[in-house]
Amino acid sequence: MSNEIIKKEEQFITPAENIDFQEEMQGLNITFDRIKVPSGGGLAFEVPGENPVEPDLQKEFSAVILYHHPVLSYYKEKYTGGNEAPDCSSFDGINGVERETGEIKKCKDCPLNVFGTGENGGKACKTKRRIFILRANEMLPTILSLPTASIGDFSKYIMRLVSKGKKSNQVVTKFSLKKVQNAGGITYSKVVLATERDLNEEEMKNIAKMTEQVKAIASNLQENYESEE
Repeated sequence: MSNEIIKKEEQFITPAENIDFQEEMQGLNITFDRIKVPSGGGLAFEVPGENPVEPDLQKEFSAVILYHHPVLSYYKEKYTGGNEAPDCSSFDGINGVERETGEIKKCKDCPLNVFGTGENGGKACKTKRRIFILRANEMLPTILSLPTASIGDFSKYIMRLVSKGKKSNQVVTKFSLKKVQNAGGITYSKVVLATERDLNEEEMKNIAKMTEQVKAIASNLQENYESEE
């Protein structure tokens, strides 16, 4: 793929367009669109489109991973949907905060953060990975909440990049899905990641600036717990 085609069809923001969205959103709640991973082994992502009520269904898409971090959440009662905050949550995978008391606990010492304490041999405290991505020709990030079952493959993908001296925000990543079944016979969708191409120097400069903006607001981002489940 030539640089001319990349810039025309897969542009990752130019210097003139690289605005500071934190400054533009001063005093407002910053929220981003979200891409949803299907349940039950579905093979199409729900991607925000022109109609907010009817998301587009896409089997795959490409984007730059700007930033990613763990999201841990524990519900005393079984989660049934909605935007109810968990009884305990963590956005760094290190410190968990109890909703009622505000008490901070170390996640590594929590008995609920152990396999076997939840359903089907899982953990009572659910672990996901929140990924901030930027798709081609878009100005703002989109969030993909990576399910627990996909975190292992995500870790391997990041390790492959690191072993080649690359960071996740220096390449274009292709996201797709595959249907798998666990030992208990439950079918689910697993996210598959592959490197599509390296960013050019101009793109990397712009992406680096966007990455810093996202890191600065990630921990204070208004939550939508429904989309994390």
